[in-house]
Amino acid sequence: MIEVLHQVEELLHIAVIICFVGIALSLILLIYRVLVGPSNPDRATALDVIGVCLMATAALTSILLVTTKLNDVILLVGILSFIGTLALAKYIEMGVIIERDRDLD
Repeated sequence: MIEVLHQVEELLHIAVIICFVGIALSLILLIYRVLVGPSNPDRATALDVIGVCLMATAALTSILLVTTKLNDVILLVGILSFIGTLALAKYIEMGVIIERDRDLD
């Protein structure tokens, strides 16, 4: 039984390493899309997916270290990524993030 557990642990370690490589490759392609992207919505989408990749990296690190202490980091990155996506979408739509009433002057 212990031998089976060691084999499963080795398989999990190999799967996590393969996932890290896949995320690293996707991050490289996403950074290219952010820098060269043909339009601003493409850049916004790439930035949002970069946030998802960061959450996946934190989750894989949590699996690799056998801890639950990175769950808060995953939630924080998700919240910040969502707020950043909302701000970028508003900027793309309206040209400003914070509207100011100019009639008061």
